[in-house]
Amino acid sequence: MTCCDAALSRPSPSASWPWLGAMVLLWGLSWPATQMALGEMPPLWLATFRFGSAAICLLAFLALRGRLVLPVRADLPIIASIGLLQMMTFTGLGMIAMTQTDTSHSVLLAYTTPLWSTLLAWLALGERPRRAQLGALAIGLAGVALICSPLETDWQRPGAFMGAGFLLTGAVCWSAVILHVRRHRWQTPPLALAPWQMLLATLPLGAIALLREGVPQGIGWSLPLVELLVFIGPVATSACFVISAEHGRRISSFAMANVTLGVPVIGVAGSVAFLGNQLSPVFLAGLALVMAGIVLTARAAASR
Repeated sequence: MTCCDAALSRPSPSASWPWLGAMVLLWGLSWPATQMALGEMPPLWLATFRFGSAAICLLAFLALRGRLVLPVRADLPIIASIGLLQMMTFTGLGMIAMTQTDTSHSVLLAYTTPLWSTLLAWLALGERPRRAQLGALAIGLAGVALICSPLETDWQRPGAFMGAGFLLTGAVCWSAVILHVRRHRWQTPPLALAPWQMLLATLPLGAIALLREGVPQGIGWSLPLVELLVFIGPVATSACFVISAEHGRRISSFAMANVTLGVPVIGVAGSVAFLGNQLSPVFLAGLALVMAGIVLTARAAASR
């Protein structure tokens, strides 16, 4: 029995927690792993490989279980939204940004999506936030401002502005997808749509990579790089998506939101352990504010 088969065979919510913990650990560690792989492979080609390999694995997995289906027309908008905004734009911009920004800053700014979701729901959908949501948003954005301030970010360094801007733009795109997911009437289970979303992300990523980065040359192929690529694609993307789809629905959305907060924490810890990133007091203060803002945002949304 494979890891994914075992994950699908356990209906008990209590049994889901170890799987969700493993998912968060793998997702968090994928950030320093991506940073290491970027030392050998251009960012857009790495993003292309990530979703291309993950799509192949998920297609094979669903086919073996007899759950591979073609998407229906009603699900095409959500396929386009997740595939083009979350997977292609968020990941593509994020990997380019990681060539200019250290991992700890990258993972934290990327996971500010719940803050932007509250703001977008207010501005675009007219969902006026309550006082508690506004307070949570203010706390989280104060952390973002602190991390992006001259106290923490050297704006004289080449690429600093682009890196932060790409990460925040990607986070806003992901937050728009979150709002779409909440309103979409699913005709097909999310897991069955995932490989098609990944394929949709892979094709334009590959085309843009070819135009921007050219035919990949000079890649230092080695066993460690292959191990990183397998971890980033088939493991931290496709296998974790199976766990998220099958076990995330067995707990409340508030609990799931709190579980995923472990991803940036583990990503930051992994950047220190594996990449030698140093965390300044200003960064730690910003981290605390952002995490507090996200937790309070999730709590306010759950109470609402």
